[in-house]
Amino acid sequence: MFAPQRQAGGSGLPARKRVGIPAATAGDLAERPVAGPCVGAYRGAGRDLRLQLRMALTLYWGSGSPFSWRVLLALEHKQLPYESQLLHFDKQEHQSPHMLKLNPRGRVPVLKDGDYVVFESVAILYYLDEKYPQSPIFGLTPEEAGVIMRVICEFQAYAEPAVAKIVAAIFADQTAGDIDALTDAMHVVGREARTIEGRLSKEQWIVGANYSAIDMVIFPWLQLLRRALDRSAAAELGARFLPMEHNYPALARWMRRIESLPGYERTYPPHWVS
Repeated sequence: MFAPQRQAGGSGLPARKRVGIPAATAGDLAERPVAGPCVGAYRGAGRDLRLQLRMALTLYWGSGSPFSWRVLLALEHKQLPYESQLLHFDKQEHQSPHMLKLNPRGRVPVLKDGDYVVFESVAILYYLDEKYPQSPIFGLTPEEAGVIMRVICEFQAYAEPAVAKIVAAIFADQTAGDIDALTDAMHVVGREARTIEGRLSKEQWIVGANYSAIDMVIFPWLQLLRRALDRSAAAELGARFLPMEHNYPALARWMRRIESLPGYERTYPPHWVS
């Protein structure tokens, strides 16, 4: 299901300077931060929109957090300019008084749009699509929106907990002590991956003909999982899934498709790049 993880510096992405972000750990998996300096505003979607949004959108996020990554993908897809606030878990910046005022749960991502603050990643995706409907990510019809939201709910209920369990154990070097439970979790992931593979064998995107919120929700988790499974300690767990090109060819093509989208390199976790 998941291709061998690209090694740092071999991702095909332009090299970027490290910004002192710690490597991904189990702490990256919660909807909360990792932290760092403001990276600046990104591309606009047109002169009028740039004037309207200049310095309006601020995203607080963490490198390697799949929840943050999905929002970055949406912002780039919609070509919305935003101020990037990258937070460091190791400095507890997600628990700072400023962050707790924005989100009392002390988690990322958090999006600030003028005076309005929204957190929880899927809620942010929905808000962005309602507020800035260009390049829609929840479909073109109510029926398509319903399917996209249903598949998001299915992934969150049935696949995401298993993926999170596996990744957390691998990054914490705890695979040996819980191998039976992790093997069961891999079976769950495999079952869900076969469902997605079936969808992608018929369409370029998971729901319908267009890139949408469900692609943004699932992709970061699969990137994180294949990075984890590529560790030597996870060889047994990943044996049925790697290489993805062999076991899940439609999923592999889909992941390459997303990696080739404009602006993708700006969403890639900085601490994964040498």
